[in-house]
Parts: sequence; structure tokens; C-alpha cells
Amino acid sequence: MAKRIILLVEDNPDDAVLTRRALERSDVSHTVEVARDGLEALDFLFALGSHADRKSSEMPALILLDLKLPKVDGLEVLRRLRADSMTRLIPVIVLSSSDEPSDVIESYSLGANSYIRKPVDFSEFTETVRALANYWLRLNEPPPADAR
Repeated sequence: MAKRIILLVEDNPDDAVLTRRALERSDVSHTVEVARDGLEALDFLFALGSHADRKSSEMPALILLDLKLPKVDGLEVLRRLRADSMTRLIPVIVLSSSDEPSDVIESYSLGANSYIRKPVDFSEFTETVRALANYWLRLNEPPPADAR
């Protein structure tokens, strides 16, 4: 299977490192791209700004999205993803430390495919990330690329 892109949108460097390590331990062949704020995530997805040279046809197979982000928050990123035909079908997993019911409701209302609270325990966090990568990148049947 060809390497698939996972876009990790995470402003906390420690959480980004932990997530990357957990993904490296999964059995899924992937490339992890990290966006450190919501604006960088949108630039990556729409091939703008510092990502203008990226092939816009090479979309991530999965987006792991934190909510509390600088510049553009995660809910606004999700809103813009779902509004565009090129990105509306990409699975978006909200991976957040927020336990606010309003964040969960708003995430699903805007089209999140899943909402996962970041476990505090490292081994639990690692297992959670491995399980979601396994499901979304191995078991789940994505829509055909030409459906976008």
C-alpha cells in the first residue's frame, strides 16, 4: 500500500511528538505532516502560503485536528474544510483535551467524523492513536478520490 498522508494539526509540540511516535508504532504506512496552527493547516490543505508549491491533488487520507489553535481555531478549520468540495470528504478526527460538551456538539455539527479526548496517560494515548490510525487508514473504506 502506498504511503498516505496524515495531517496533524497540533500547536502543542509535546502532543505533536507523542502523536507522531504513536503513529510510527502503528502498522499503517503513512507520512505525517504537522501544521502548528489553523492557518497553516488551511494553507497546507488548499496549497496556499508556504505550501503553495504542494500538489493540491495530494490530499490527506486523515486529519487529526486539535480545537484550541492559534490564528484560526479548530472549529473554523473544520467549517472551512466541510465547505469546500476538495476537502469535505476527508475524515477529520478531533483530538482535543477539551471536555466541554459544546465543543463536542459543535465539532459533530460541523462534520467531524469522530471526537476523541486526548488521554493523559502516555500508554493510553499511544494505544488510542494507534487504534484510530488502524481504523481510519486500514479498515475504513474511504470515498473514491474522484468523488471529491
